[in-house]
Amino acid sequence: MSMAVEKQRWELLDPAIDPADPDEYLRAALRWHFDERTGSPFWLRRAKRLDFDPMRDVHTFADLRMFPNVVDELRTVPVEDLIPRGYGPKAPAPRVFESGGTTGAPKRAILMPDWIEAAVDRMVRGPQFAGREPGNILVFTPTGPHKIGCMYDYIVERQNTIKFCVDMDPRWVKKLVSRGLTDEVEAYVEHLLDQAEHIMSTQRVGLLVTTPPMLRACTRRPRLTELINSKVELIFWGGAHLTVDERFELQHEFFPDVRMLSRYGSLMILESAGERPGLSQDDDIIYDPRSPVVTFQVVEPATGEPVGHGQRGQVVMNHVSKGMFLPNNLERDTAIRVAGLPGQVGDSVSAPAPVDTFDGEKVIEGVY
Repeated sequence: MSMAVEKQRWELLDPAIDPADPDEYLRAALRWHFDERTGSPFWLRRAKRLDFDPMRDVHTFADLRMFPNVVDELRTVPVEDLIPRGYGPKAPAPRVFESGGTTGAPKRAILMPDWIEAAVDRMVRGPQFAGREPGNILVFTPTGPHKIGCMYDYIVERQNTIKFCVDMDPRWVKKLVSRGLTDEVEAYVEHLLDQAEHIMSTQRVGLLVTTPPMLRACTRRPRLTELINSKVELIFWGGAHLTVDERFELQHEFFPDVRMLSRYGSLMILESAGERPGLSQDDDIIYDPRSPVVTFQVVEPATGEPVGHGQRGQVVMNHVSKGMFLPNNLERDTAIRVAGLPGQVGDSVSAPAPVDTFDGEKVIEGVY
C-alpha cells in the first residue's frame, strides 16, 4: 500500500474530525490498532489470544461484541504499552487518568495530546459554554488522577479564566462507606463543603462543576446555597446519578436561579455523552454518545442481547479512536434503551442507575 493511501487512511482517525462513514472509520481504526507498525504493545499482545482476526473478521460495530471485555486488564498494564506505535518512536506523552475505584482497584486510560486538544475544542463549543461569557470555574469534584476535574485545566487555559478546586479523595469515602463508618463519611463531606464555601464566599465563580452527592450536600448549607444562586450561572453535573424528581427538586427548590446541565459516561469511553436538546424538565434526560467514536448498546446482561426500546438493561460501551480502543465494555450501569439520533450508531440511553454489585464487588458511589 502506498504511503499516500496509508496517510489518507490514518487521517480518518483525526480526533478533530467527525467521521462521515462509520464502517470506513471502524476499518481504519482496526487496521491502526492491529497492524504491527501502528498498534499498541497491549493490543498486539492481546490479539495473539483472540480466536479471530480483527482486521479480517470484524466488519461492523455489531461485531465488536466478538472482543473480550479487557478493561479489568487496565488496572495493571503499564501505561506505556497502551500508546499506539503509530504515534512514532518518540510518541508525545499521554495524560493518564484513573477510574474512581467503584468496582475495585482503579483502571487507567490514556488521553493523547491530539485527543485532548480536540476534546477541549468540542467542550468550549458545546452547550456548557454557549450563550454566556467565559468565567471562573469551581471544580467541586475529584481531581488528582480523575478526568472529571482535570480537563478544566485546559479549558481555563483556552479561555483565560481561573479554575478553583477542592481536595477530594473519592476512594477514601468509598472505603469509609464500605466499613459502615457513617459519622466519618459525614465529617469528610463537611470538610469538602467547608472548602467549597470558602471559595464561593471569596471568589468570583460562574460555573460550578460537581457531582449529585455533593450538590445535594450543598443544599444542607443555606449560606452555600445562597452563594451558588447569586454567583453561579451554570451547574454542570455528572459522575453519579439523579432521578427526575431529584433533578426537579434541586432545580426548583434549591437552585432556581441557576441553569443545570449534565453529561453521562465513564473514563473508559474518554468522552461522555451529552444531553439531547428539546426535552422538558419532566422528562428523563436522554444521553446521545458521540457516535461512531463512542457507541452504546443496552443489553440483557445474562445473554448479551439487546433489550427492547423503552426497556432497562445493562450498558455496553465501545470507544474506538486513534489513541485508544476499548470495545465491548459491560459497564456498572443499567439504563433505559432509547433509539439513537438519525445516523447514529447504536443506542442512546436515559435514566442511568448503578447496579448493586458488579463482578462480585458492591457498587459504592460515595461522593462521585
